[in-house]
Amino acid sequence: AALGFAAGLWPKAQGEACPPSCSCESPAGLRGLRVDCSSRGLRALPALPRHTRSLDLRNNSLSRVPAGALDGLAGLQSVELAGNPWHCDCRVLYLKLWLQDLPAASLGSARCASPAALRTKALAELTGNELGMCKRLLPVGCLEFFWRDLILIAGAIITLLLAGWALKFSRKLVYQLNVSPYGPRGRLLRRHIPKNH
Repeated sequence: AALGFAAGLWPKAQGEACPPSCSCESPAGLRGLRVDCSSRGLRALPALPRHTRSLDLRNNSLSRVPAGALDGLAGLQSVELAGNPWHCDCRVLYLKLWLQDLPAASLGSARCASPAALRTKALAELTGNELGMCKRLLPVGCLEFFWRDLILIAGAIITLLLAGWALKFSRKLVYQLNVSPYGPRGRLLRRHIPKNH
C-alpha cells in the first residue's frame, strides 16, 4: 500500500500530473503526452507536465503566457493556440519567440485580439515597431549588470586616456630637462675652450 501511495505521488513530484482542467493521453509508441486543454474556459495557463509533446489550448480565454511558463517543456513539438484573445504588447514577445522554434503552424494559429490596431494579426507577423517601446524586456538583474559593466568600461577608457596623456607629458618634460642650458645646480653651463687656442 505504501509503495502504491508513493508511486501515486511520484508523477506529481516530477511535474507529470495532468492538470485537472485538461485531459492527457500517451500515444502508443510515442514518448511524451498529448495534453488537451481546448475549450475549457481557461484564463491562465495551467501547470503542464514536463513530458508534454503536443499541447492543445484552442478556444479558451488566454490573453498572455507568463515569461518562463513554457521553458520546462523541452519535448514540446506542437501547440494549438487559435481561438484565444491574445493581447499583443511587449509581454507577448516571450510566446512569439518561444513558438518560433516549433513548426510554423503553431505560431501562425495565434492571432491578436487587442489592441485594436493589431486585431486579427497573426503573432508570426508581428514586428517590433507594432509592439512599441518594450522597456522591460530584460530582467532587472540584467539591466543592473549592463549599467555596472558600462560604468566599468567608461572608467577603463578614461584611465587609459589619462595614462596616455601623462606618458606624453612626461616625454616632453624629460626632453626639456635634457636640452636645458643649466647644470644640475642651476648654473649656466659654458663651453670650455682650450686656452692655448
